[in-house]
Amino acid sequence: MSETNELIRIANDARLCSLAPFSRFLVGAARASYGLTVCAERVAIWKALSECERDFTDLVVVVDTDQLTPPCGTCRQIIWEYCKHAKITLANLKGQSEVVDIRELLPKAFDARFLKEAGR
Repeated sequence: MSETNELIRIANDARLCSLAPFSRFLVGAARASYGLTVCAERVAIWKALSECERDFTDLVVVVDTDQLTPPCGTCRQIIWEYCKHAKITLANLKGQSEVVDIRELLPKAFDARFLKEAGR
């Protein structure tokens, strides 16, 4: 089994633990972002950071939709800040998957470069 397939399996298992009582949009790494909720991508990243993980190489998002679903805008910013070099795989329960780059998902990302300019 390839590393990506194993990560898809793990993300699918995580999907089974997802809680989304209002949207019912269960996802292994993300769900639609409704006001007071927190998407699975951010939870996974923050949990890893809290366990001193810093070298992210892969991020997999599994959804139960016909269309592959990318992370929401807030998650894209967090991925840029902490996982910008990671391979991002979008997958669904129908066996479809696609590898995307964060630069495709978040062109012209905001980062520390802009903070330095503002401090002049």
